[in-house]
Amino acid sequence: MRIVSLLPSATEIICSIGLEDALVGVTHECDWPTTVRGKATVTHTLIPTDAESGAIDTLVREQLSGGDALYRLDLDALTRARPDLIVSQTLCDVCAVADAEVRDALRVLPNTTRVLYLEPTRLEHVFDSIETVASAADVSSAGATVVGQLQERVEQIRRQSQAHDGNRARRRRVVVLEWLDPLFSCGHWTPELVAAAGWQEPLASPGERSRLVTADEVVGADPDAIVIACCGYTVERTLRDVECWLATSPVAALPCVQAGRAWVVDGSAYFSRPGPRLVDSLEILAHTLDPGTHPLPLGLSAATPVQAGA
Repeated sequence: MRIVSLLPSATEIICSIGLEDALVGVTHECDWPTTVRGKATVTHTLIPTDAESGAIDTLVREQLSGGDALYRLDLDALTRARPDLIVSQTLCDVCAVADAEVRDALRVLPNTTRVLYLEPTRLEHVFDSIETVASAADVSSAGATVVGQLQERVEQIRRQSQAHDGNRARRRRVVVLEWLDPLFSCGHWTPELVAAAGWQEPLASPGERSRLVTADEVVGADPDAIVIACCGYTVERTLRDVECWLATSPVAALPCVQAGRAWVVDGSAYFSRPGPRLVDSLEILAHTLDPGTHPLPLGLSAATPVQAGA
């Protein structure tokens, strides 16, 4: 089987079930596992990666309001790849090639080429996606094994959280922000990760999209902690925005920020990608919020503290 992935998360799913050698095409953003970086790329972006966050947000809104895609499909590269299976999505126009462009490409590909769409909005949907890809590639048992291992890691975090927090008068609150200019709450699966870690996200609901929020909403939530996981950004890139944001935001005066209970995590590698590493995201989050209860697994990087004076 020859597989083309149009999603970084799908690439990670495909590799997790032992099909890395079957990958004949990936996106320009696929970077994990690191060995896929040598694969042929079949997409490119229209978003300047060095632009400021506010400018990126404006460009995204302009493109989407005009019905234009943010990514482009390299039809020549896709044709050369001769895929039997293409894995894509229609959930988020910011995250992948437009569905219409994929359907247009099918007209010049062999009529045996199949397209599989992944639409996860909850953690359980991510596990379903793994099994769906495995089934489509005729390796169902591998998918079931991977999902079982991931579910057990999630349950271990839940058990540890419940044992630690059983006598608390209230569940502690953590605000997870997905973008800083403008402010966006977290969405989809992230509130579930927060709940599994034994905390509550007061500005977001499981399965719902991220949404615009105000600084006053963040302050009014009076969180016990803040975690910043900017969509598509590394820690280093996010820290640039954090410094500018806190210089003018009333959020900087919150007790949790002043007490050093605000952190930056890698949204690009973890929280933004609905693949196997969402469970890594949970482990990082749980350790960040309760390091004494949740040791950081080997190979994962601890969250970066935000300096109150930033």
